[in-house]
Amino acid sequence: MRPFFEVPPLDGHLVRLEPLSVRHAADLAATADEDRTSYDFTLVPHADEVDGYIAAQHERMAQGLVPFAQVRRSDGRAVGCTAFWDPRYWPGREDLRAIEIGFTWLGAAAQGSGINAEAKLLLMTYAFETLAVSRVDLKTDARNTRSRAAIAALGATFEGVLRGWSMSWAPGESGQLRDSAMYSVLAVEWGGVKQALAGRVDQQRSAARGGRPA
Repeated sequence: MRPFFEVPPLDGHLVRLEPLSVRHAADLAATADEDRTSYDFTLVPHADEVDGYIAAQHERMAQGLVPFAQVRRSDGRAVGCTAFWDPRYWPGREDLRAIEIGFTWLGAAAQGSGINAEAKLLLMTYAFETLAVSRVDLKTDARNTRSRAAIAALGATFEGVLRGWSMSWAPGESGQLRDSAMYSVLAVEWGGVKQALAGRVDQQRSAARGGRPA
């Protein structure tokens, strides 16, 4: 796998995706321990593990990870993380053919706010329209019904479950493999997915303003 490639900060109305750094550590430490009931199958550090988590994400950059902090625009606080991952290149060429969006988590207070939808909109827009990939992957633990519903709501297509495909992040399963539910969006589908996702983000923005028009 080729090493890390740079992506600039990606700006939305609800969230700004900034390259993950130690300056996000204090916010992430406070965010991660708000309420952890939705993290049963997700890699989310505890407050005292955030520095090590950031260091580990930076080490994964050599394997192709491009990590971001999800910074809430309303108050400038980092409220979660996400990443590009597993970039795949056309044989014998320097351009990408596919990439995954993963390593995603949000603090409890930011869930359901539209930040996740807009972050995925920003990442997929960059992937399809700047990196010119043909495919974006998303996957999750097959047991994670909450995450599966959220991915499906983005407009991604469910492709099936791959057995023993990824490392498990579930408590008590360190070093074990999990079954992964696989989803994708193709370049030929992107126009429709983008329109629907942008409309969903606009609805969230309107709700946050109390229904006032933009």
